[in-house]
Amino acid sequence: MYCPFCSNENSRVIDSRDSDESIRRRRECLTCGLRFTTYERIQTRALIVVKRDGRREEFNRDKLWSSMKNACAKRPLPIGSIEKAIDEIETYLVSAGRAEMSSRAIGELVMQRLRNLDRVAYIRFASVYRDFRDIENFKEEVDALLQPKEEEASSQLSFLKDDELTPVGRRKRGRKPKKPTTRI
Repeated sequence: MYCPFCSNENSRVIDSRDSDESIRRRRECLTCGLRFTTYERIQTRALIVVKRDGRREEFNRDKLWSSMKNACAKRPLPIGSIEKAIDEIETYLVSAGRAEMSSRAIGELVMQRLRNLDRVAYIRFASVYRDFRDIENFKEEVDALLQPKEEEASSQLSFLKDDELTPVGRRKRGRKPKKPTTRI
């Protein structure tokens, strides 16, 4: 493993931990003594992306990260939200069990995650991904974003308030009402 500071290839592992679908290793360079972190991911098999023009290339997580990062630039997003969305997309692609996936399908997955994450980032990504030719196409996409989803209205749980829905495996604890306090 090359040191990012001095480019020496000799380092030792100080700490190793499991981190979701990867292994996080803390390393120390034997030459300069500085520490750095690496992540190792298990690669089960290569996923081939079929481009719009018919070219085929290997799936590149860094390209996906770069495009999502550009769309989310200067947006107030929670730390790690982009990385989490990319992990979800990659997990979906691997679990699909297909050797080839179209770039269009991957783009739609990205747009779906960005729509839920940040609407401005969604519009930024959509403007490049869908290659809007004029302002009318752009306006149609914004109008579609502003309209409420029909899927939410047809949901079986739509009559419940958002705070009544709890994650699977967790119980919602009842809280005692606070006593009114009066100040003199």
